[in-house]
Amino acid sequence: MTVMQTTPAATEQATPADICSAPPRRHPRPDGQDRYTISEVVAFTGLTAHTLRWYERIGLMPHVDRSHTGQRRYSNRDLDWLDFVTKLRLTGMPVADMVRYAELVRQGDHTFAERRQLLESTRRDVLSRIAELHDTLGVLDKKISFYGQER
Repeated sequence: MTVMQTTPAATEQATPADICSAPPRRHPRPDGQDRYTISEVVAFTGLTAHTLRWYERIGLMPHVDRSHTGQRRYSNRDLDWLDFVTKLRLTGMPVADMVRYAELVRQGDHTFAERRQLLESTRRDVLSRIAELHDTLGVLDKKISFYGQER
């Protein structure tokens, strides 16, 4: 089904199964489940097991519960944190800053101001990169237009 083939919302009520009306859930977590193996987390997040273990080693993903046999057991809260960390990675935030942010979170609410400063700094960097990308897009558009002219 394409977007052009959808029925207007006024004539048909959207259902969660309608892919055009509701965004997919970020993590296809089973209802009522709050313990996941590392392989399930790999499937949910797209991160590798190596990356998950590394995040734990460097303090970015601390305190992952373990089963009685020592296997990692991730919670929904852990998956939410990993989703946030993934977004921070996409911003280009250095890993050291991400680890610092995680440390501040663990220290408690009195670190809100410092956390905000880290995020505001990252936001400024993202806006700067967006501006650079807009400029680059303009150059590409000019070249595409140039090559589109008949010669």
